Amino acid sequence: MATMRAVQVSEANAALELVEREVPTPGAGELLIKVEACGVCHSDAFAVTGGYPGVTFPVVPGHEIAGTVETVGDGVDWWQAGQRVGVGWFGGNCNHCEPCRRGYLIQCENMGIPGVTFDGGYADYVVVPAAAAASLPDELSFEDAAPLMCAGITTFNALRESGARAGGVAAILGVGGLGHLAVQYAAKLGFHTVAIARGTDKEQLARELGADTYIDSTSSDVAEELQKLGGADVVLATVTNAEAMAATIGGLAPRGRLVIVGASMDPMPVVPGAVIGGNLEVAGHASGTSMDSEDTLAFSARAGVKPRIETVKLEDAQAAYDKMMAGDARFRMVITTS
Repeated sequence: MATMRAVQVSEANAALELVEREVPTPGAGELLIKVEACGVCHSDAFAVTGGYPGVTFPVVPGHEIAGTVETVGDGVDWWQAGQRVGVGWFGGNCNHCEPCRRGYLIQCENMGIPGVTFDGGYADYVVVPAAAAASLPDELSFEDAAPLMCAGITTFNALRESGARAGGVAAILGVGGLGHLAVQYAAKLGFHTVAIARGTDKEQLARELGADTYIDSTSSDVAEELQKLGGADVVLATVTNAEAMAATIGGLAPRGRLVIVGASMDPMPVVPGAVIGGNLEVAGHASGTSMDSEDTLAFSARAGVKPRIETVKLEDAQAAYDKMMAGDARFRMVITTS
């Protein structure tokens, strides 16, 4: 049997280990993908720690996958070998649970997650449901495309579904792994783009990425500064600081929305009376389907949105994961197999 390299976690909180495995065979309705690049996402910790329902060990992390179709399983006639594809958090849906039947595919009660509930992209090859794949434009390199499969789709999709219109004010809270992409998307979508971060260290970068206004949250009242612009139609919170998220609510325009994509586990202090008068909303936003990923990739290629990345070899996956978890990545770590 042909073999491949894979980086697996053998048990909860164990170190990542490079192993040799047989190349898997796709079943009916599946694809075997030759992985060219895989982003390292904070949500990979769900696999490493076993902290997500459905994780079984050993497991290969990685849900920011970019590569080419190697083999097509039975019953799949819409993909062909050699096509460039990406795969993200959405690992296919069941089509029979209530959310699926209502068209809410990303809320599928039986949705698989690459690198969490089944083996992911820290490997030379990965098998995924064919419905999980998204077409990857030739204009995007595999390395640039990989982070767009999670960080990209999450921020792009959240902005375009926020209800805010081009020409309005979009504020991005945080200029990190998610935020540096969100600033680009907001600017390219036609918003007056506001970047909010602690200190002035990221101001130059934020403006290079397309921010019209920069707010240093350590020296200014964020809500007051947003109101000077007429209020934010949407605040996209990419940080994991609940207090910082709550501090933006007073800066929303009437009918504005605070959309949360930064997964904090801390309670967020919200004064109920403060959101009533302006019909304000606080909402969460999940990633998106494979079609949403395809839209993200196509828009990124046309508009020139690219992540700032650091690449490492597959053998150095542990170092890349550690750097990401320490918050030292600038701004997305990407594992390459070549």
